[in-house]
Amino acid sequence: MAKKGIYDKFMMWKSSHNNDRAFLLFVCFLVGIATALAAYVLKLIIHYIQLFLTNSFNPAEANYLYLLYPTIGILLAGLYVKFIVKDDISHGVTKILFSISQRKSRIKPHNMYSSLIASSITIGLGGSVGAEAPIVLTGSAIGSNLGRYFKLDQRKLMLLVGCGAAGAIAGIFKAPIAGILFVIEVLLLDLTLSSILPLLITSITATVVSYVLTGYDAMFAFSQVDAFSLNRIPWVIALGIFCGFVSLYLTRVTAWIEDIFHNLSSVKKYLFGATMLSILIFFFPPLFGEGYNSIEMLLDSGDRYKEIMDKSFFYSLKNEWGLVVFLTLTMLFKVFAMSATNGGGGTGGVFAPTLFIGCIMGFLFAYVLNLLNIAPHLPQDNFALYGMAGVMAGVMHAPLTGTFLIAELTGGYDLFLPLMIVASISYGTIIIFEKHNIYAIRLAKKGELITHNKDKAVLTFLNIEQLLETNIPTLTKSMNLGETVKIISTSNRNIFPVVTDKGVLVGLVYLNDIRNIMFRPELYERFKVEKFMVGATVKINIHMPMEQVMNIFEDTKAWNLPVVDDNEVYKGIISQSTVFNAYRDVLVKNYSDSEV
Repeated sequence: MAKKGIYDKFMMWKSSHNNDRAFLLFVCFLVGIATALAAYVLKLIIHYIQLFLTNSFNPAEANYLYLLYPTIGILLAGLYVKFIVKDDISHGVTKILFSISQRKSRIKPHNMYSSLIASSITIGLGGSVGAEAPIVLTGSAIGSNLGRYFKLDQRKLMLLVGCGAAGAIAGIFKAPIAGILFVIEVLLLDLTLSSILPLLITSITATVVSYVLTGYDAMFAFSQVDAFSLNRIPWVIALGIFCGFVSLYLTRVTAWIEDIFHNLSSVKKYLFGATMLSILIFFFPPLFGEGYNSIEMLLDSGDRYKEIMDKSFFYSLKNEWGLVVFLTLTMLFKVFAMSATNGGGGTGGVFAPTLFIGCIMGFLFAYVLNLLNIAPHLPQDNFALYGMAGVMAGVMHAPLTGTFLIAELTGGYDLFLPLMIVASISYGTIIIFEKHNIYAIRLAKKGELITHNKDKAVLTFLNIEQLLETNIPTLTKSMNLGETVKIISTSNRNIFPVVTDKGVLVGLVYLNDIRNIMFRPELYERFKVEKFMVGATVKINIHMPMEQVMNIFEDTKAWNLPVVDDNEVYKGIISQSTVFNAYRDVLVKNYSDSEV
């Protein structure tokens, strides 16, 4: 009771002071702190689990525990999700897109912690996925639920969902600009200038908290040894094209494997995923966990990259071309390992695998060209960075995010030009073949994707029940023309639903259809409604999204349509004019730059 009293007093104080803008910024500040702490806890748990499990491994021989750890990890994570959470928490960014599109930015409270727990178990025991998508979902859930707790309106809820995602990216990568760009390019519907300040506050707060907890060093220490020169631009362009096709490979293969898992039972999913994952990690140990240790090796300007074959079955093949084959197979199989982890019951995202594949792609590109001597010497560490930016830009359809994230992750700000070239060309390449990014493609298949389109975005604010006209009188088939005229005279509408005794819609009567007989009293007893009504061939289900409703209006050229529930019971009439008026009101209210 005491807590409720304090809360009520606070809400009364907030209402009396009525400074919504300042309060929203304060909530954004809280979201920044909470998301950074969540990111720190997740990374810490993963690090110590992996250190405990693999620190004693012999680098010069195969380690058979690689066959066991991942299977235990995805089993425990799957059991936790199925029996404790009892909800689907996979594909974190996709769930955020769905909540924005279909659920009015409402994310369930358990997502503030469930993804964090499941992903730490999955990745700590070797699941070949990333922690970023789960922490982005966690951050967005924190923003959504804080907004609901303080009873903010839907537009501010949507903004706080974006703020939570930006804070998560900023906190886990120490990359505030990339966090904001990720929201703009991947998540939110449309941003106005007034939305930038809340995003900035959340991102900066999360980054500062991350600095306090983990220090000022970039996530991947990178020393600029070999400066970029213009004579390398043709090779940078070629790398961008390669990155585009690698991004397409990652996107298409992931979707293909997900479809295979989708058709399996829970037990078969686990057995298939666990077997595939453990075998792949046994032969290719860099696939164990997120793969950030391998990225650090490849970004080192010295010979540390040769250590990447340690602890592997192929340790005895440690030579130049053996490394090329090993890295190529590792890069190609990373997609299978990632999909097996999630498909088998684990929880994780595509962020880290994208960086991992991009890093190997860029390194291999330069390494092979240097071995063959068909290009001027290309710095392998620099090209590994370019590859990370390129594959991320292609997979996520986010060239700015890819460019700035890699620059902030490594401190490689001197390489902005080649990073931008590779990211832009990779994005331009994949967009020819794949219209949606890896997150949106799942929703696009179901027709549930509404992003980056202001018209569609505004429609998500509209609700059929709020737009229904329920005061139109109804008719029954047994009524005669006289009774019908009497009822029609009390209304100013020209469409009248015909229903059964149980309210089921069976037809419609249009005023224009009976205008020639309604003023002839001698016909009042002769004609029944059943004679002059027309069938309701097109109906709107009350649960339909507004975008689908507008598509039906467009296809049928109708101005009024009846609305029914799942049992065909009549609920009311919806008209285009009502929708347009509501659309205009929402557009003015929610997309005005004068508001926050």
